[in-house]
Amino acid sequence: MKTVLFDLDGTLCDSEVGIGESLIYAMRQMGYSVPSASQIRGIIGPPFAVGLPRIGVLPEDVEKVIAVYRDHYQREGALRSTAYSGITDLLQTLTEQGLTLGVATSKPEASAFPILDHLGMSPFFRVRAGATLDDRRSRKADVIAHALDQLRNQGQSAEKDDVLMVGDREHDVIGAQSHGLSCVGVLWGYGSEAEFLAAGATTVVSTTTELGQWISLWAG
Repeated sequence: MKTVLFDLDGTLCDSEVGIGESLIYAMRQMGYSVPSASQIRGIIGPPFAVGLPRIGVLPEDVEKVIAVYRDHYQREGALRSTAYSGITDLLQTLTEQGLTLGVATSKPEASAFPILDHLGMSPFFRVRAGATLDDRRSRKADVIAHALDQLRNQGQSAEKDDVLMVGDREHDVIGAQSHGLSCVGVLWGYGSEAEFLAAGATTVVSTTTELGQWISLWAG
């Protein structure tokens, strides 16, 4: 049986509003200027430990900003996420085709799993892998490794030809490649076609319909 792993933010759901509000709150609390909308959008996806220095947060303040952000996000931002149009129907179709579905996100599981519940998506996913709050598991490669371990524990194939990653940023592609997996880049999230091509994505799609058709061909 083949498996499709989905990123969360920018792939399954639009989380920009909640993330932005919580990040602005954290930056203000820590005495930093408010980042622009384009700056916020640019760091959604990869771990904040990687993104925050890009918008001016000093290395010694990164963990503090993340802590304030997470507290606010857990209380107010997480459930502002909304499912992208067509995603739920796509998940239903792929499930009916007999594919195993999973989530592999660099968002901490403590935030990611309630979002899946809120959006009504949890029943679709037999594999759910995210980051840990202590950041011991935060890189996409490590999250995917955790997802692959879950597949093995369920007696399913974790071979590279049987698992596909779907995401909206280059770190999804790079994380998949570290395990020899193909990765489809989606353009409705926070990345760009140029970003995907530079990272070596297997293909790039613009709509959920196109994604479903490509996955069906891949699954054979």
